[in-house]
Amino acid sequence: MKNNYTLEVKNLQVWYEDQQVLKQISVKIPKGKITALIGASGSGKSTFLRSLNRILETNPVVKIDGLVKIGGQKIYEPTTDLIELRRKVGMVFQSPTPFPKSIYENVAFGLKVAGVKPNQSKKPWWQIFEQKRTANEIENSEDFMDKVVVNSLKEAALWKEVKDRLHTSALKLSGGQQQRLCIARAIAVQPEILLLDEPCSALDPISTKKIEELLLKLSDKYTIVIVTHNLHQAKRISDHIGFFHLGEMIEFGESQYIFEKPEQKLTKEYVGGHFG
Repeated sequence: MKNNYTLEVKNLQVWYEDQQVLKQISVKIPKGKITALIGASGSGKSTFLRSLNRILETNPVVKIDGLVKIGGQKIYEPTTDLIELRRKVGMVFQSPTPFPKSIYENVAFGLKVAGVKPNQSKKPWWQIFEQKRTANEIENSEDFMDKVVVNSLKEAALWKEVKDRLHTSALKLSGGQQQRLCIARAIAVQPEILLLDEPCSALDPISTKKIEELLLKLSDKYTIVIVTHNLHQAKRISDHIGFFHLGEMIEFGESQYIFEKPEQKLTKEYVGGHFG
């Protein structure tokens, strides 16, 4: 029987020292869909998100218990290759995090971390990053690295805006462009899952709309899990919703039903704006 779930979580619990912040979370997240995680601040949404690619455990005071499976693989097994895991599960944070490097280098960075060797490109690294070539030369190049950078920027709906300044600093881009660049960097290694932690919270309405339109397009290719405090955003773009409250996932289901016919009273109160 075909598995229609990318992520399967069972009895996940997380503690920060003696404080339990996630309590017995069990959920199956559908493949190739957008799942939004909603709930008040401190409800456990971001902690849950960061448990899905083991970034959470980089904090030495964190203790994690339970099962997380991606594509059938138990990711908390001692034998798990963390580099490979984070290649499969890309992450975009709340504030844009471009590196103080060129736009081109930012997108290519994930490939270097993933172990792409210089001989997979026809040019050495230094020439790829430093040679000042035109957008037309890069777009029509047969070089592996060039193709990935161009395709990733196009997927992130950013190519037309930056193609003539690929060798300038990414820090000169606007906030919305920087966030789309971070998405391009994440998808350059062709992940299966894309995690986003409030990616629009620091952006203006126009940039937010562009990110939402981008995520809707990317959902044809990737499983997307997004944390958001914006209920209107969750309603606009998500297929499924998980509602968190005080470390528990109170309800999970299709977005339409969560907003129109939630099963739990607490969910109804939250989506109705009675608290948050």
